[in-house]
Amino acid sequence: MSNNVLLNSVDHRALRVDAGHGAALGDDVMAAPTFPGEFRNAQAHYPIVFGRDAAGGFHPLVLFGLQEGANLFLEGERWDAAYIPLSVQRQPFLIGISGEQRLIHVDLDHPRVRGGTGEALFHDYGGATEFLERIKSILLALHDGIAATPAFIQALLRHELLESFVLDVRLDDGSDNRLAGFHTVDEARLQALDGAALERLSRDGHLLPIYMVLASLSRLPDLIARMNRRRAAGR
Repeated sequence: MSNNVLLNSVDHRALRVDAGHGAALGDDVMAAPTFPGEFRNAQAHYPIVFGRDAAGGFHPLVLFGLQEGANLFLEGERWDAAYIPLSVQRQPFLIGISGEQRLIHVDLDHPRVRGGTGEALFHDYGGATEFLERIKSILLALHDGIAATPAFIQALLRHELLESFVLDVRLDDGSDNRLAGFHTVDEARLQALDGAALERLSRDGHLLPIYMVLASLSRLPDLIARMNRRRAAGR
């Protein structure tokens, strides 16, 4: 359960946040949310796919593994990638909206907070630390990016560019594994779009992230290689 409260320099003057990595800090997850503005950075390291929520809507995700609860980029306390998605970096903080204001909340029950050690959020005089200022920037970028995502999804649906896919993998140990339940961009339908449709996608800023999704699928073999190495090491 979460315990989200409005962050303030009075009640949370002594609060510390562990900014490291590890399973105990909540990092051992298969996927995390992303947004079109982040695709360029993410695609160099992770496959980008589309999941569906309970209401049937689509949302983009970066894949860290091929099974639930397994982040193949997590090596003990080290995250083995040069870029970490903002939805991971922002933990344990989230942004709330009150009228025109964007307010920072913190989950007091998050494992990054419960340890009582790590980065300070406020100076003794009450001002925000450099760490908290960085978190503010991350939250704002994440908020704006997620707000722009529905228009991108609608563009994909309008042109029927989403297709489900299944990835069957036989690992080096002989075990069979299946990645299913996700969607990706239908490359054949994209190539069949006429010039007017492509021009509109480009004008609306959707064409580049579409290509980033397609490029990201070249990272799937890396996930398989990481899983083979993990299995070989008995982990």
